[in-house]
Amino acid sequence: MKKLSILAMLTLGAQLTFAQIKLPQASPGATLIQTVGTTDFTVTYSRPSLKGRAALGAQTPLAPIGQLWRTGANAATNFKTSTDVMVQGQKLPAGTYSVFSIPNQGEWTLIFNKNPTASAEEGIPNGYKKEEDALRVQIKAEKMSKMTETFSLSFSDLTDSTANFNLDWADTRATANLRVNVLANAQANIEKAVADKPEDAGVLQAAANWNLFQNRNLDQALSWIDKSIGLKETYANVWIKAQLLSKMGKVAEALPLAKKALALGEASNDPVFRFYKDGIQKGVSDYQAMMPATPVKGKKKKA
Repeated sequence: MKKLSILAMLTLGAQLTFAQIKLPQASPGATLIQTVGTTDFTVTYSRPSLKGRAALGAQTPLAPIGQLWRTGANAATNFKTSTDVMVQGQKLPAGTYSVFSIPNQGEWTLIFNKNPTASAEEGIPNGYKKEEDALRVQIKAEKMSKMTETFSLSFSDLTDSTANFNLDWADTRATANLRVNVLANAQANIEKAVADKPEDAGVLQAAANWNLFQNRNLDQALSWIDKSIGLKETYANVWIKAQLLSKMGKVAEALPLAKKALALGEASNDPVFRFYKDGIQKGVSDYQAMMPATPVKGKKKKA
């Protein structure tokens, strides 16, 4: 009995020591981070390699056609999105999901499951359960001219509101189209920032400038910039107010503010002002040109 206890202790000690040693993995882990607009995507997965084995075929040992695949190796592949996102036109709420797929010729089923640690085996504790799927979409799969030896996930074709999420392995690339509502997300971020720091002149200035840039909620932006100026007047926030008034058709009010912004900038000794100067000078010229001509009073003719 004593010998068994000693053996158990030695075995446990070996396991703990092994767990503390970083050793090469057959399918090394990887983390992929990508921002699209204001949305942050984080993908954590393990990368199997072919090593002469077949993949994506009938009864192949790796990702067999028509069968559920954990879309990686080792632990579940995780996909985290900081905001709601449209995947193939269908909504995936903000959150962290495990990723599964069912490869087929020309088309894959891409699955986002609500259990981020789900195992690919069904019917076991913590195994994959279809009823826990958050979203299933069909994505296009194309044959590639170049083989991908090591399974790879990537984002490509980025804009401020769209991206492609690519799954590359063997001779195939499967691609999901992602779309985020960048305007709604940015507006929500702005309103939260203003609510959190209502007395911060810089935050109010940034919020007003965003609305100016988007040409939306100009009355709200004017309220924010007035408060920013009241807290700390600078050439930047005065110039933003001038532009807002101009967009609102109040050029007569915008012109003196543009001139004031130019004077404040010249006196500020701020090295950043040189990036603003040309734009403010052009604004002054443009506003002057938009002002109605003042009629010249002539002498009355004698009768």
